This record gives sequence, structure tokens and C-alpha cells, in this order.
Amino acid sequence: MRFSILGETLARHDDGTEVALGGPARRALLTLLLVRPGEVVSADRLAEEIAPHGATSTHALHSQVSRLRAALGPAAIERAGAGYRVTCDQGDVDACRFARLAQEGREALGAGDAARAVPLLREALDLWRGPALADLAESRTAAAAAARLEEGRLAALEDRIEAELRLGGHRAVAAELRELVGRHPLRERLAGLLIRALAAEGGQGEALVVFEETRRHLADELGSDPSADLAALHRELLSAGPSSAPAAPPAQLTSFVGRAAEVEEVTALLRAARLVTLIGPGGVGKTRLSVEVAAGGGEVCFVELAQLRAGADPAQAVLGALGLRESGLQLGPTGQTPVERLVMALSDRALLLVLDNCEHLVDGAALLAGRLLAACPRLRVLATSREPLAVTGENLWPVRPLDDAAAARLFTDRAAAVRRGPAPAPETVGRICAALDHLPLAIELAAARLRTLDPEDLAGRLDDRLGIGAARGNRSAEERHRTLRAMVAWSWELLTESERRAARRFTVFAGGAAPDAALRVCGVDGETLESLIDKSLLEVAGGRYRMLETIRAYGAEQLEAAGEEEDVRGVHALLLLDLVRSADPDTRGGDQLRRLAALAAEHGNLLAALAWTVEAGRWETGLELLASASSSLWIRGVRASVSPHAAALLEGVGTAVPEGFGEEYAVCVLLAAAGDGGAAVWRRHRARAGRELAAAWPGDRPGRYPVVLLSWMMRNATESDPGEAFAFVSAQRDCGDPWVRAAARYVAGFGPLGEGDGAGAEAAFAEAVEGFRAVGDRWGRALALDVLAGLAGARGDRAGAVALTDEALALTRELGALEDGADLLVNRGDHVVGEDPVAAAADYARAAALARSAGSPAGLAAALRGLGDMALLEADPARAEGLYAQALESADPHWVKSAGNRVRILAGLSRVAGLRGDEVTARARAREAADYARTLTGRDTREALRVLGLPEPLTEAVSRM
Repeated sequence: MRFSILGETLARHDDGTEVALGGPARRALLTLLLVRPGEVVSADRLAEEIAPHGATSTHALHSQVSRLRAALGPAAIERAGAGYRVTCDQGDVDACRFARLAQEGREALGAGDAARAVPLLREALDLWRGPALADLAESRTAAAAAARLEEGRLAALEDRIEAELRLGGHRAVAAELRELVGRHPLRERLAGLLIRALAAEGGQGEALVVFEETRRHLADELGSDPSADLAALHRELLSAGPSSAPAAPPAQLTSFVGRAAEVEEVTALLRAARLVTLIGPGGVGKTRLSVEVAAGGGEVCFVELAQLRAGADPAQAVLGALGLRESGLQLGPTGQTPVERLVMALSDRALLLVLDNCEHLVDGAALLAGRLLAACPRLRVLATSREPLAVTGENLWPVRPLDDAAAARLFTDRAAAVRRGPAPAPETVGRICAALDHLPLAIELAAARLRTLDPEDLAGRLDDRLGIGAARGNRSAEERHRTLRAMVAWSWELLTESERRAARRFTVFAGGAAPDAALRVCGVDGETLESLIDKSLLEVAGGRYRMLETIRAYGAEQLEAAGEEEDVRGVHALLLLDLVRSADPDTRGGDQLRRLAALAAEHGNLLAALAWTVEAGRWETGLELLASASSSLWIRGVRASVSPHAAALLEGVGTAVPEGFGEEYAVCVLLAAAGDGGAAVWRRHRARAGRELAAAWPGDRPGRYPVVLLSWMMRNATESDPGEAFAFVSAQRDCGDPWVRAAARYVAGFGPLGEGDGAGAEAAFAEAVEGFRAVGDRWGRALALDVLAGLAGARGDRAGAVALTDEALALTRELGALEDGADLLVNRGDHVVGEDPVAAAADYARAAALARSAGSPAGLAAALRGLGDMALLEADPARAEGLYAQALESADPHWVKSAGNRVRILAGLSRVAGLRGDEVTARARAREAADYARTLTGRDTREALRVLGLPEPLTEAVSRM
């Protein structure tokens, strides 16, 4: 018999069948006996604790014991003196097995054997099915035992995560650690593990935020400082400098054969030359060589360009691979191109940028590489392409076929994976590799055929198909490409019809596919896709199917030849529409993070589907795709990536908006306005978009795309007369959609805020926070908390302001919004600067680091302004002036969110001038601040400065000038 008490109490026979234990009293009785298996529990304690609100009688206890024996077998429970005990080995109880496995895992970790520790700890943690001793929730005995078990569980979880960190699993554990730290904010070991995971991914700025939040929790709740270990980790972070989290090279599922010397030589070349391009025909191994070079150490960002269509902007793909958003949660205009954002983010960062498969984007890749290398002195670029980038300073490294020995080793290695028995004869392997020009991809395709062919048979067929020439190994790249194409064609011909159909249809995916999506588009069963994996025409990694670009190009030709391209791309587009449409509500709810991550994985497919709708003139499908994906695009900060497609859809639709698609049209206008030339698009379409939106959201019934309301308001906030948009959104306060009600209350709060009614504004924003909290949306809650914190600070509640800001910071961290995190850190610094200038200085410094990592000039301007304020406090006006000047250069004069900060920078420069006795400059700067505030708000000086959130002393000083 096996027993489980880590969750609901269960008993199972040796064959795994579950025993019916009966009601709660019997389950509680068994649980009490299993807390310490084999030990006697007195009848009095059993009677009292299985029914804590009214002790069970002796007769009733005996009755329950008898029934439990009948279920488990008479020998399972025995009478001993004045009590009972369960007769089982400790190994038969999951809690005992957990304790043993956790201890073994901890000992392995202590001995430095993380690889052994991980499976032991995972096995231990997998025994848990819920809260310990769940059937004894009100028992005093169980409470202590459950607390001990839960502490052991948490310690084992920490051990497992530490072991995985030692093995390089930083990405895999970061999200889990964020959740754990949120639930256990005082547990320093968890905080330290999260800090290490974030720092290992390049997120030093975010790691610093975690440290500061932990420090505050410890001080506020325990009155203590961080431990020596956590403090030491903090010092390491400060010395390491900031960076963001770049994409790692793709995981490799097979061994690397035959190019060890090339890896060393290319690595050495990259140390001397900042741009190296690996060139060669498809299938020669350029990507795999780049992966191995990238694995040699240092920070790497791997950018897969194959999923982009010809003419696409590679800078957008690099932003995504670096983990950088195109914009913050506030949706304000960035005033930057993607390249400018990259330049700022990488300007002082030691990074190897790998641009893989540049050949179809060679002009764009060349321009991007040249610009980044010129502006970022610590950056190196490793590109792979079938042709040179032709950039000044480029060093070419021709990737050639494998030599005889390496080719034979590769074939033998792959053959052993698909066919048991003795290795093929060396001369046979040599014939096969020679026929395939020693091309790695061709060799892998051929080796996969050994599932059904003998080596001699395979060699004979290749002789017939390809021929073997005396100078085979010296053939040109073009001839070798023909060999590879012939091998791909032959592999294709040997497929069944079902396999060929699946393979050619799979080529419409960009960036791979989830299994259910692949099945739907390919129109086959899972067994067929698995067969394509066996034959090396598909690969699977991270739960997604992928196809090598060389095979994908051939398959795309076959799709066109079969006359299926339009139909299959239509199925693909409708699949994406179903996906984004079904995910849309969750992007604003409790399942937000999981849904956003899933949609991020499909971003390449979304772009491909949108491009097809434009090419095919499927305007309705394109408009629906954009509108259904809009929540995800705005919250993830990637709306500019779809702007060209949105603009093309508007151009195609023209003045004939399809009937019933007015709201989709309005969303399309907003998305098109986020890209290059967005201002012109906005001027041309704004009036009609407003009318269509008003018709879709009349006030008595909701529209289809709730986030468009908030996006509409934020876009109009930059206009000279945003009042109409604010009133329109505020009118939705009684909408049946709870998210819309929360958004409307958020917008409505700006009315009393602008009129000086702080209490009314706080009430509205507090309602918005609770509304967003109720539906589980982090985005809206972070926006509302930010304003609420400012209001708390304005009325003197510094502690409340800090608490609200900390909550918003945690949310922006979960959403990956670095620049919003920088903004919030500046706000927190402003709240505490009067009471704790050391903490404020640390917040400003961390904000500057985050803003640089995010490539956010507005965030950097705010942080530098804060540091300038600190320099003035420290009586260093010269340093303050330098910081203010840098801040003014970075500040965005057109984004309303940055307006208050710009005024504070000008006021700071006025104060510096006054300190050095230059009253003329001091007055000029103060007038400049006042004029800017009045122009932006349309109010008199004092009221304008108050609306923009300036502290009263600054408002007074500027007004006097």
C-alpha cells in the first residue's frame, strides 16, 4: 500500500488503483496516523482532532477505525496500548520519500554535483499535489507538521532552482522566481536566486530593482538589513553594469562535428575584427558554426532573420531578440526609429550580435550593421549569408564542406541515431559523403534514410542520382548548391503523398509552429509530422516544429507548383485570426502573462499572415487580424512592427471601409500611426476613425476591442484638444465589460486631476486600480497605480506613495517594461528624497541604468534630472548643470508624460544659474519652464506647474521668476 499526504490524502494499492477511503473523518484519521508513520497516536488525540469542533466519542472513533481497516485491509492499522498506529514503511508515505529525496538532492548540491541534484529534487517536488495535510486543515498536530513540510518544500524548491542556475538554466527559472519572490518577499535566498537569474540573462537593472524591493521589505517589516550574502550580490551587480536580456542562440539537438578548429579561428578573428560574415551555400553549416562560436562566452544576442520577408526591417527583429520593447506601457510617441533605439541601448555594451540568414535582407542588414558598429564601440557582429554584406571593415570567412574525416564522422554519428547494428563500412560512408559533396545538411538527410535503406543500397542510389566525379571535393559553390538541391529533391520524392503535402504546407509558417497549428495548416495527423522529424525535414525544439531554411525554400516552390499557396496561406491567416481572437480577452485578464508569451511566440506568423492579406487583397481578414491582436501588440510594446501592414491595409481599403468593420478600421488607424510617417496617417484618418469608434461604442453597448478606448485616449493626449477623447472614454463607466469600466474610471480621473480636485481624482484612480485588479490586468493597474502614487505624494503621504509605486514596479517588471520601470524608480526617488537621499540617489542611478538598457531617452532624461537634483543637494552645482544639460538633450518636448520632467530640468538649470550669480540666465530658464508649461496645458503659470506635478517649492520658485 502507498500513501500520499502531500495534498489530499490518498491510498493506493501496489498496482496503482486508488482505495476509496470514505468521508472526511476517515481521511482525517488516516492523515493523523501518517504524519509520523509507525508511531502510536493516542485515541484521545485522534478523537479530538478528527472533529475539532466537537470531540468524537470513543465508540465513533472505533467505528471509523474499523471502516478504515475494511478499506485498507485489517493489517494496515493496529491497536497499540491506548492508541493506534499505521503499519507501513516510511518509504510507503510520500512525505517521507520527499524528505529523503530532498536531503539527497541538497547533499549533491553541497558537493557541487548540480547535475545529480536536479533530478533528485524534481522527483521530490513532483510528489506534491497540493497543500500538505489538506484533510487536516484545523488540526493543531497537523498545523505544525504541515508548516514543517511546507518549509521543506520551499527549501527543496530553492535547492532545485539553485542547481538549475548552476547548470545555466537562467531563462527557464526567471518567471518562476518572480512569482515566488512575490509570494515570499522576506525570503532572502529566493531574492538572491532571482537576482542571479536576471543578472545572468543581462538584466542587471531589473536585478537591482529586486534587491531594492527586498531591502525595503526587510527594513519595513523586520527592521533589518539584507544579509551579508545578499549585500555582496548587490555589490557585484553595481560593478557589473546594466544590460537587457538578449535572445540566446537556438538550442542544438545533435552533436557538433568537424569544425573545432574553425570555431577557434573565427573566434580569434572576431577579437581582431568587429564584423565577420560567414558565407557559403545553403546547407554548408553556417548557422551551426555561428552558434558554436557564440557559445564561446560573453554576452550574445542571436537574431534569426529567416522568418522575415524580403524588404522587412531587420532592426525590428534585433529589438525583439534583445528583449526590448518599441514603446512603454504609456503608449506615448517614442520619437525614435528602431535603429536609434538600438544605438542607445547598445552604445556602451559589450555584445556579440549574430545576424543569421542575411541573404534575402542583405541591403538592410548591411545598413544596420554599419550603423550599429559605427555608434557602438564595444559591439561585434557575426553574420551568416550566401553573399557578403559589403560593409567597410567586413571580414569574410568562407564556410566550406567538411573534410573527408569529419564528413564520415558526421554520417556515422547520425546513422547510429536511426539504425542499430554495426557501423557502415568506411568505404561505403566515403562514397556516400563524396556523392553529397561533404555538405552537412545533405549528409544528415541521407543518414535519416538508413531507417529504411541499407548503407550499400543508399550509396548505390546516390551514385545513380548524383554521380561521383574525380574532382568532387573541389566543385564550386554553385555546383555544391545543385548537389544539395538534388539531395533535398530526392528526399522529397521518397516521402509519401501525405508527408509531401504536410512538408510543403508547413512552409507558410514563419518562426515555427505549435503542434496544433501545424496539424491544422498541414491537414495531416501527428504521426505524419513525427515521420518528417525522423527524416530530418522537420525538427522540434521548445515544443515547436521548425524547418531548416534550405528545406523551407524548396518546399515553398513545391507549394506554389501544387497550386495550393493561396489556399494554404488563407488557412494560415484564419488560424492566426482564431488564435489572436480567442486570446484577446485573456490578454487583459488573470491569464495575461501566459497569453502574451504565447502570442509573442507567434509574432512572426502574425506578420506573415498580415503581409499575405495585403498581397491578396483580403482587407477584412487583415483588419480583423490587427484589431484582434491589438491588445497584445500594445501591451507588449511592439505595435510599430505591424505599422507598415496597417498602413498598407488603409491604402488598400481607401474610402470604402467594409460594412461592419468601422471599429477594426479605427484600430488600424491607431496602429498605422505608430510607425514612420505616423503623423501624416493620423491627420488624414483621425476624424473618420473617431466617428467609427463612437458608432462602435455608443455607451449603451460595448464594442468588440476594449483596449482601443485606452489607446485612443492616449494617442489624443498628445493633441492640442484631447478633451473630446477623454470625455468619450469616460462615458463608458457603466459599460457591461469590467475591464472597460476600469479603463473608463482611469480616464475619468484626469478630469478632477486637471481641476485641482485631488480627492475626486484619487477616488477615480483607486476605483480603476481595483477594477483592473479584479480582472487580473497588470497593464491598466500599473498605469493607475502610477498616478495614484503621485497623488499620494502630493498630499504628503510619502509612505503610501512608495508602497503604490513599488506595486506598480512589480507589475511593470512582470510585463518586461524596462522604461516604465525606470520612470517609476525616478518617481520613487522623488517621493523619498527628502527623508532618505541615499535611497533616492540609488533609485535615480538604477533608473538611468534601466533606461539605457531599454534605449529610452525620456526615461534617461528623468533619471539624469533626479541625479542633477541630488548633485544640487550635495552642493555640487557644476555636476548638477552637466546632468541637467544631458537630461534636457534626451527629454521629449512633445510627449505629455515627459512634460513635468522637462519643466523640472529647466527649473534645475535656473537654480544652478542662480547659485553662480547669473540672474539673467536663471530668469531666462525659469521663463522658459513657465512658457513651456503654459503652452502645453493652456493654463496660467502656477496652475500649469501644479497640473504637471511640480513640487510646491519648485512651483513657487519658477512662478516668482
